[in-house]
Amino acid sequence: MINSPELWITQLEDELQGNILSFWMKQTKDKINGGFVGEIDNQLNTSPDAEKSLVLNARILWSFASAYRIYGKTEYLAMAERAYAYLMDHFIDKEYGGLYWMVDVEGKPAQEKKQIYGQAFAIYALAEFYHATERSEVLDEAIQLFQLVEKYGYDSIYKGYVEALSREWQITDNLSLSSKDMNEKKSMNTHLHVLEAYTGLFRVWKSKELESKLAELIETMLDHIIDKEGKHFHLFLDEAWTVKSDIISYGHDIEGSWLLVEAAETLGHEELLHRVHTVAISMAEAVLAEGIDNDGGIWNEADTNGLLSKEKDWWPQAEAVVGFYNAYQLTGDSKFNEAAQASWTFIDKYMVDHQLGEWYWSVDENYQPLAHAPKVSAWKCPYHNSRACFEMIARLKSTIKETV
Repeated sequence: MINSPELWITQLEDELQGNILSFWMKQTKDKINGGFVGEIDNQLNTSPDAEKSLVLNARILWSFASAYRIYGKTEYLAMAERAYAYLMDHFIDKEYGGLYWMVDVEGKPAQEKKQIYGQAFAIYALAEFYHATERSEVLDEAIQLFQLVEKYGYDSIYKGYVEALSREWQITDNLSLSSKDMNEKKSMNTHLHVLEAYTGLFRVWKSKELESKLAELIETMLDHIIDKEGKHFHLFLDEAWTVKSDIISYGHDIEGSWLLVEAAETLGHEELLHRVHTVAISMAEAVLAEGIDNDGGIWNEADTNGLLSKEKDWWPQAEAVVGFYNAYQLTGDSKFNEAAQASWTFIDKYMVDHQLGEWYWSVDENYQPLAHAPKVSAWKCPYHNSRACFEMIARLKSTIKETV
């Protein structure tokens, strides 16, 4: 157990500023082609020809915009500026609008499709950059993206959002986020991150249209994407919400539990907030009962036959800290506080690379880092772990104030 909130805050600050943000500032700038390198392995070797992903660049922007907003340090602003400039110069489709999914090492379009997940992360990052800097052109970019997502990505028949469209915003069969994902019309993952993006945008732009869309999206997730028991997300669905997968993602369940609460609280609709609180607690209960190992780490995925792997990835560990602490704040039940602390202890012991910096992608059942897994990649970004630190520092400070 961590002895006090003050001690935990100190640990979080050290990890956030001394390790995570410091690593990304020192190791990831592409000094030849601009922006940030696309891939770095566990030994800090750079892949010179690696493509650059929209997700990576948007998440770097979000992370350092948040850091600048909170700490006001010029080096954090410089990183955010670098990410913003690269997104605007290389990812924006100047003919059809929106952002490309991938560009090559020189910044030329490599995968031109309009993945709604990617557009959402750009909205999320731009909204946070505006929150930090109050630059009107940044907010304008975020609003334009919101309008494009609503114009082309929204399903006016069944509600919710399609996975992807072509460069020209036309129907496409190339839907999946990655080789690990099913090629279905709708996914939990895209809806979760549209929710996150719209929450961030509504925080800085109180549009009636956005308010309505955010409320509808929360209801859609409660009605169609969370199972009838209120315990787990359905991962993949068709356009009419027929479930296409029986896999449980414990990391997404615990992440979604607190993001739904954040969205409903930002929106401020009391009846919706009550529904969300109930579901968030039941999802946290289910993850605590089913998805946590004896060492405090959270498992990745399971299906009806049990665990799919005994590896533990970095991002579910980060989300477990926040998700369990959120459940503790909602209930006052100490088991959730203990689970959050156990998650953090697991992270510090096994996930953090205390020699070369940042976190490992994953550890195996013997707690050895996966040798082939990258330290930086299209999906390995400073967002889950930095956000866990931002969130927990704020929540622990709030807890201290309440007890004074």
